[in-house]
Amino acid sequence: MTSDDRDRRLEAERGAADAVDREAIDPTWQAAWETEDNFWHENFSSRPYTIGADYYERFRPAYRYGFEAAGRLEDRPWEDIEAELEAGWDRYEHRIDATSTWHDIRDAVRDAWDRARGRTGGRSGGGR
Repeated sequence: MTSDDRDRRLEAERGAADAVDREAIDPTWQAAWETEDNFWHENFSSRPYTIGADYYERFRPAYRYGFEAAGRLEDRPWEDIEAELEAGWDRYEHRIDATSTWHDIRDAVRDAWDRARGRTGGRSGGGR
């Protein structure tokens, strides 16, 4: 086995290890996401960026993305992480609707991020 082959194998193994679903490791995280999911399902239609009551599934991955980011990047302000989140949106594993662009879901991600960090004051949604 060449060193290139070994490096590729190690990289693949690291990727597989990183892909282990967080909820399988931490059951309290899953319960927390279910609580957030329920909250957003009941409240998303009041947000200024939503299209209507029938479109929760379009925004659900964005809420989860923001919720997960708050846990992962909790010590950094939104202004410092937004570009990183935008770049990662196209690769996000729970993204269902491949047509949703960062512009479409940015405010939902920010809402979930703010809520998970304890900022529930509600934003106007005008930051696009």
